[in-house]
Amino acid sequence: MGKLKTKRGVAKRFRITKKGKVKYSPGGKSHLASSKKTKKIRNLRRRRTLAGKKEVRFIKSMLPYG
Repeated sequence: MGKLKTKRGVAKRFRITKKGKVKYSPGGKSHLASSKKTKKIRNLRRRRTLAGKKEVRFIKSMLPYG
């Protein structure tokens, strides 16, 4: 059996943790920051984990060696 291809766009946006969770960095902090509250921008710095089982399964299928 040949190698499986990784979706490169997904590989740049998501990482798989050791426990198998999918972590990502939320969007919305790259521009128009002056109109956003300081608390919102501070909260956007931290990584988040995907909660939905369906989305996690979908992302993991696109990251076969993740």
